[in-house]
Amino acid sequence: METLAGLKRTHKCGELRKENVGAEVTVMGWAHAYRNLGGVIFVYLRDRSGMVQLVFNEEQNKEIFEKAETIRNEFVLAAVGEVVLRDAAAVNDKVPTGDIEITVKELRILSKAETPPIYIEEDSDVREEVRLKYRYLDLRRPDMQRLIELRHRVCKIVRDYYDKNGFLEIETPMLTKSTPEGARDYLVPSRVHPGHFYALPQSPQLYKQLLMLSGMDRYLQIVKCFRDEDLRADRQPEFTQIDLEMSFVNVDDVLEINEGLMKVIFKEILGIDLKTPFRRMTYQEAMDRFGSDKPDTRFGFELVDLSDIVKDCGFKVFTDAVAGGGSVRAINCKGGAAKLSRRDLDSLVDFVKIYKAKGMAWMTVEEEGIKSSIAKFLSEDEVKNILAKTEAEAGDIIMFVADKNSVVYDALGNLRLELARRFDMLKKDEYDLLWVTEFPLFEYSEEEDRYVAKHHPFTMPMDEDIPLLSTEPEKVRAKAYDMIFNGNEVGGGSLRIFNTELQQQMFEALGFTKEEAWEQFGFLMNAFRYGTPPHGGMAYGLDRLVMLLAGRDSIRDVIAFPKVKDASELMTETPGTVSAKQLEELHLSLQNID
Repeated sequence: METLAGLKRTHKCGELRKENVGAEVTVMGWAHAYRNLGGVIFVYLRDRSGMVQLVFNEEQNKEIFEKAETIRNEFVLAAVGEVVLRDAAAVNDKVPTGDIEITVKELRILSKAETPPIYIEEDSDVREEVRLKYRYLDLRRPDMQRLIELRHRVCKIVRDYYDKNGFLEIETPMLTKSTPEGARDYLVPSRVHPGHFYALPQSPQLYKQLLMLSGMDRYLQIVKCFRDEDLRADRQPEFTQIDLEMSFVNVDDVLEINEGLMKVIFKEILGIDLKTPFRRMTYQEAMDRFGSDKPDTRFGFELVDLSDIVKDCGFKVFTDAVAGGGSVRAINCKGGAAKLSRRDLDSLVDFVKIYKAKGMAWMTVEEEGIKSSIAKFLSEDEVKNILAKTEAEAGDIIMFVADKNSVVYDALGNLRLELARRFDMLKKDEYDLLWVTEFPLFEYSEEEDRYVAKHHPFTMPMDEDIPLLSTEPEKVRAKAYDMIFNGNEVGGGSLRIFNTELQQQMFEALGFTKEEAWEQFGFLMNAFRYGTPPHGGMAYGLDRLVMLLAGRDSIRDVIAFPKVKDASELMTETPGTVSAKQLEELHLSLQNID
């Protein structure tokens, strides 16, 4: 096999243009396409920058021509030759280099290739499992290389922006202490401390707070984080955060600096001028209007609370829900009568049941009145008030769910998204960013039969709600905020608790004894004794942000070597087994392994 000895690449394949005509160039890359016209061979040579056409002419150089006859797709080549203009009839306006080609005078075949198991082409329809098995081939595809380049550009913009705003990039440990709250930790056994374990960080939360105590003032890190949890399209066991923290700030300070980042990213990546400041919406408003704390506001179908109208109606499903402390809410599906058949409506009933709703009632509005199986339970005034409150008119379908609030929100919040999908209302070239603020500090876990932190145990409560910590924790709001991008949470954070007494109150509200709190978080509580600045910050999901900027549906598309739903990597067949000797060194043994 030939080598590069004596050769140096002068240009990348996609760089050459008319201005290079007459120049002798050396290009290197992969054979992308091959055509032998019997005396003339054309080869498209591809590298990360694009493609250029090589020409081999038997009459000009028979030896090189015969060598070129052995080329197959994905052979790695080096070619030296002169850049020439193509004939007008041969110009290819589908590639940037389509005006020129290279007449080759020296060819080296650096590496041969077997027939690839996947096509190296744009937007391949090969099954994802096969693409991930041969990810190194999948990443050769031009569209995949653009995605990885996009990720690089976003990271560079992030670092440059925060650097200009006084942030220091500081690394924090990968081997950390396992602490409660949050998802399940990935544990790493210690060889030198038998029976003891490190945890891979779910986030650098405690370290970045300690950096504020250390006087670093503004911290940044693009960092790997790990959570041992079930996967879906936008979740991975190892993911990347843009992580930051700031001292001596209030909520407005944090939101303003991060709106500035998104403004720069959108301008440099998409050429779009975002308007700042972003809209802000409290958590409660988001739930009441959209049934979600990450509302997609690019379309309507907002929730309407009808509880006050139907609380005394003749329909027991409605009255029982309101009497039990729940609610009756509805979506007005504008123009739905012309778009949804009875079969479609039945499928939507099954859809809301996925989210624990017992069912869905509906009312079709017609010119002569309403058509609904529940009409007989409603008075004329109740119907009139429902139509008025939902702003319904002929051709609309009103869809009702009645249950406890959490079920109603979840069912209707997802129903409005399902309607938008069916009606093709989710346009990837529309961009909607907003903040959701004032989250509940706690949420009740039925599984654990106690209150758990909605975000994490170090979140600062709203000042006026602090007295409620010990009496009505469910009413306490947090100085927390999420950035929402087209119905996706791309970043979130909060102001942090910065004194020992309030942090201890927080731990008590979460069910920790003083001893348990100090055992788990004593290093942080102790640090608070030596002067702690007010501080706050946030973290972005880099993978999700890049996915949305690229208009993709899965974060696996923007991660070089992602894992699949069972947390395995198909290419390297990870995770794998280890030897008995390795287990012995770690003082571990396996039991009950099928």
